[in-house]
Amino acid sequence: MADVTISFEGGTLRVETERDVPFTEPDPRSKTRRASAFRYASLLHYLDTHDITTDDSVLDLPEIPLLYSAYELREYQESALDSWENSDRRGVLELPTGSGKTVIGVKAIERCQTPALVIVPTIDLLEQWRGILETEFDVPIGQLGGGEQRVEALTVSTYDSAYLRADEIGDRFGLVVFDEVHHLGGEGYREIARLLAAPERMGLTATFERPDGAHEVVTDLVGPRVFDIGVDDLAGDYLAPYDVKRLTVELTPDERERYEREQGVFTDYLAQSNIRMRSGSDYRELVKRSGSDPKAREALLAKQRARDIMMNSEGKVTTLGEILERHQGDRVIVFTAHNDLVYRLSERFLIPAITHQTSAAERRDVLGRFRSGEYSRVITSNVLDEGVDVPDANVAVVLSGSGSEREFTQRLGRILRSKEDGGRAILYEVVTEETAEVRVANRRR
Repeated sequence: MADVTISFEGGTLRVETERDVPFTEPDPRSKTRRASAFRYASLLHYLDTHDITTDDSVLDLPEIPLLYSAYELREYQESALDSWENSDRRGVLELPTGSGKTVIGVKAIERCQTPALVIVPTIDLLEQWRGILETEFDVPIGQLGGGEQRVEALTVSTYDSAYLRADEIGDRFGLVVFDEVHHLGGEGYREIARLLAAPERMGLTATFERPDGAHEVVTDLVGPRVFDIGVDDLAGDYLAPYDVKRLTVELTPDERERYEREQGVFTDYLAQSNIRMRSGSDYRELVKRSGSDPKAREALLAKQRARDIMMNSEGKVTTLGEILERHQGDRVIVFTAHNDLVYRLSERFLIPAITHQTSAAERRDVLGRFRSGEYSRVITSNVLDEGVDVPDANVAVVLSGSGSEREFTQRLGRILRSKEDGGRAILYEVVTEETAEVRVANRRR
């Protein structure tokens, strides 16, 4: 009789033993011990290294035919996959947008030859991954999300659907690939990884570290960052060589007067209330106070009005017109932080617009026309930053954005796919002088 019996039960490991084994806690209800499902690999390693006999029925994996992909890995992709394999097939790979992270995930599935679950943040990525897996592997591809709930040996799921189904399907896969794995740091999504028993885990991202430090949670659930390579390491050979140019614009006299007035309301309140805004906790304290303090609320509103003035200044509109005139023969993506500015510029320059309000069918149509060359430019607010298969472009214009390094890296990556003609890509940052936007732009760089 085995010393330890392990089985899967509702996103947990039921461990029957008289021993006090690590990763487990007593469960008074079943009079057994319990562990989170994600501890499966670690628990097996402990039992094996201590020569403890085990009756293991955790994984209920369906049989699959031999999986073979026709993809050929580039040298850096091969290095990334080797690093992951040398880390017991657990860990995060950090590569720039456009460098072929999906290809690495596909080859990982081929190497592991085990049922695999791919988890993605958006419907666009869901459809993209499903199409690629259907092309590469001659097996049915399951889908969780986008109106379907079908589990197969190879399945693609959104994070939202995986969150709802993980405790039910957590024993069905030997490998899980988390695309855009930084999302897993979110408070709710963490449970997905905890409820899955898959011992082999891969995270893919262009920007692993999170400002809130939640990447440390990802390290515990998926594994550490085992490979990283930057844009500059690939530019020129595998990605397009690129330039980043910052263009500064001035506020009009009227805009300057309104900006200083609104900014003054905000800074005066900070001075009176002893809030220094040196960290996210300071901002959260201000938001908390605004619920009961009318002056704090007015300070927040004034800050927003000042931000709108500097982000949507007339100088930016004029500068965008000059850029579009200069790049008439190029493929251009314009990024902003506000829907209002998207629609204003779309109407002024006759540029197709994509926002979160754009339907999926219309978005596919616009991107399809952009891909075919019928459209040479498109303008968007955030929704094309990640999770969307964006056609190749060679010019990006950041009219406004946050101080997030991740956002900046993703926007740059949209224009870096290797160019057959060897041309350089260019990203323009348009920043309003003598405003808080200068600090925001410096922070994301």
